[in-house]
Parts: sequence; structure tokens; C-alpha cells
Amino acid sequence: MNETKQSGTKTVEELVLRSRAAQEQFAFATQEEADAAARAICKVIYDNAEMLGPMAAEETRLGSVADKITKCRMKSALIWNSLKGKKSVGIINRIEDRRMIEIAKPMGVVASIVPSTNPVVTPMSNAAFVLKTRNSVIFAPHPRAVKCTKLLVDMFRTELAKLGFPEDLVLGLEQVSIEDSGRLMSSADVIVATGGMGMVKAAYSSGKPAFGVGAGNVQCIVDRDVDLEDAVSKIIIGRSFDNGLICLGEQTAFIPEEKFDAFIGEMEKQGGYYVAQPALVEKLREGIFPGGGAISRDVVGLTAEQVAANIGLDVPEGTRVIVAKANALGHGDVLCREKMCPVLTVYPYGTFEEGVAMMVENLNCEGKGHSIGIHSNTPEHVEYAAIQCSVSRVIVNQPAGTTGGGSPTNGFTATTTLGCGSWGNNSFSGNLDYVHLMNITRVGYPYEESYLPDPELAWQ
Repeated sequence: MNETKQSGTKTVEELVLRSRAAQEQFAFATQEEADAAARAICKVIYDNAEMLGPMAAEETRLGSVADKITKCRMKSALIWNSLKGKKSVGIINRIEDRRMIEIAKPMGVVASIVPSTNPVVTPMSNAAFVLKTRNSVIFAPHPRAVKCTKLLVDMFRTELAKLGFPEDLVLGLEQVSIEDSGRLMSSADVIVATGGMGMVKAAYSSGKPAFGVGAGNVQCIVDRDVDLEDAVSKIIIGRSFDNGLICLGEQTAFIPEEKFDAFIGEMEKQGGYYVAQPALVEKLREGIFPGGGAISRDVVGLTAEQVAANIGLDVPEGTRVIVAKANALGHGDVLCREKMCPVLTVYPYGTFEEGVAMMVENLNCEGKGHSIGIHSNTPEHVEYAAIQCSVSRVIVNQPAGTTGGGSPTNGFTATTTLGCGSWGNNSFSGNLDYVHLMNITRVGYPYEESYLPDPELAWQ
């Protein structure tokens, strides 16, 4: 046992030394070189989406092959498109009115924790951000994504070699263990932790700067002034994408009480199956959260039909989402929690303000700081919900599950790592971007004359 630990420690230390040496060679790369490296990372995923998507689904046994292929294509294109033309080398900003200059510097060795839910696009996203900012990266794979991570490391290293850059800018742990991941995090210069809350907590406890994510539990409200057919279509897309694995997927939808039946009817038209009988709702509840505890591994990342089969529900062929009404809010019903499968909880509301208050109650139970979705044509309602809910993203009239992490149809930064702010015990409250992995040196020249010659002027 001691020999294994010592061997593992040596392996991590060696990888960090190699990574640091490569980063030091790359630290003064030009903007063109940094961009070429980041582009190559994204492009190799785009070009190999048909191979990588199925591989991810097969190894992790989670999610939809078709949707993972789509993710590989769309995320790679979106992330590179958001990176190109952005300054990350040398002087990145001249603030003339303050007589200041901002200079970008790399952070060093980045430890990237790979989640089982996104074993291809998360390493791609993090590697692109890392190389854009002239850092190096070491991946710690999830036990269910070891093959994917190793293949990606090999692919990324091949692309770097083609460009004449140090291959050791990208490395991966050769052993998969909590101990090695912990040693990596404590040895790196900065950590990007995407995964379960235990790993995120470990990252924040490592003594190193860390960007971790919070729990998802996206609440969605449908306003009275929207077209139900359109809203339902978008909610189903967001809830069912990649078999409900996405933390941005809609979890509970709040519907005007007088439109509740029409909403359910539209759901059923578009592939939703409404579980109406109390006994069957209880079977669904127990099947997803046995004994009211943690989510069952037997439902995570499966299709709606597979979920139904595993818990003993009879649903029509082609069912995309299972829908059930909650008995209570927040801690009163486990169905109000995050469900990593295509199951949507619904709840009627009276006034719009009452509906928003219900969302807040569910968020206070789980998911505070993450995101909400709102379908409304009333700007005042959108702004009211945004003010009342302690979340980092408010996704309006879109499928939350497929657009909150960046989309051609909105302005959210394209990423795979979603901060939840202090609400979710995170150090940031936005979409992780390359700017998070830069140190900035600020140069300040003196003003020609003091703007505050007398302190008394400050109070006038």
C-alpha cells in the first residue's frame, strides 16, 4: 500500500514538473501562437465529433450519442468563435483616461478535473482557455472517463506537436484516484473543478485558487402572455438534451393555474408523458430518489423510456420527457430537486409574483446561484424574476439546457463550466472564460494634476 502511494506521488510530481517546464517555454508565446494552439484544440474535437461522441456515451454509460456528437460540434465551434480575435498576450488594454495599461500574464499549471457528464467538451473547453492564456494543463479523469481523457490528451499533444509547441502543455494523470487528484490540485497553480460537490469542495480546500461549480436545479416559469406550444417545445428540448444530464436542463416548470391543463396537453402532444395517478407519482419519486435520499444511479443519463422501464412505469414509445406534479415545494418533495434524467416536475401558480416565490423556495432547497429559465414577453416580469432569484443566469425564451452555456442565439459566454457565485459556494458567478485564467499586471502613470487636491472635495 505504501509503495503504491509513493509511486502515485512520484507520478503526480513528475507530471507537474513536466507541465511546468513546458509552460515556462510557452509563457512568452505570441498572440498568434496562443491562438493557433487554442484553435487546434477546438478544431480536432470538431473534426472527430462522430468518433468522440459515441465513445463518451459508451464509456460513461451516460447520455445520448446523437446529442454528444452535437455537443462536440457546437461547443468546439462556439468556444473557438468566442476566443478568436480576443487579446490574451502582452498589453491587452490601454485606459487613457486613467493613464493605465493592463498586461496579461499566464497563471502557470492548471489542474482540470474532468466530469463523467462531459468527458470530451469540458477538457476541450478548459484546454482551449488554458492555451489561449499561455498556461499548461493536467487533466484528472473521472473513473468512468479514463479512456476518453487519455485519447484526448494524445490528440491534443499531437496537435501541439504539429505546431511546434511543447507537447507537455497537455498532460493527464495516469492513475485515477482521489489521492492523486488531491495531490495534483495541491501542486498546481490554479484549479478548474467541474464535477460533483465533493470534488469541488476538495478543490476549494486545496490551498490553491480554484474555479468550481455549484449544484444545478434550474427552475422555469411560463408567463401568461406566451405561446404554450412554443414554450413547451423549448422546455422539452432543454430537459431532454443529452438525456437530462446537463446541469442547465429545466427541472421544474411553473405554469399559470388556468393554463395548467392546456400546458399538460401540449406536453403530451410533443412527447411528454404526464404521470397523473398519485400512486404512480410515488413510484416515480421512489425510483429517482430511493428512500428520499441521493438520486439513483439506475436513472442518471438514461432516456425517458429507459427511466420508465427501470422504475416500472409504462410509457408510450417515443416519450421524450416524463412529467409529474409535485405535492409540495422545496424540501417538501424530492421531485423539486435536480433530476439528472428527462423528468420534469410541474406546479401551477396564481399571480406571477407567487410563481417566482415558488421558484425561490425550490432554489433555496437546491440549485441556488445557478440558473432559471423564463418564458415571457413582459420585460418587467423578466426583470422581476431576475431580481428576486439568487442565480447567475436568467435564460429568457430559450431552452435553458442548450443555451445557458453559450449559444449563437444569445450573449452568454460559450463554456462548459458554470459558476454559481457565493450562493453556490463558488468563487465566481458567471460562465468560465479565458479571462479567468490570466494574471493581469496593471501599470499606472501619474495624472498631470491631482483630481482630488483637497480631501474635503470628496464630500461635496
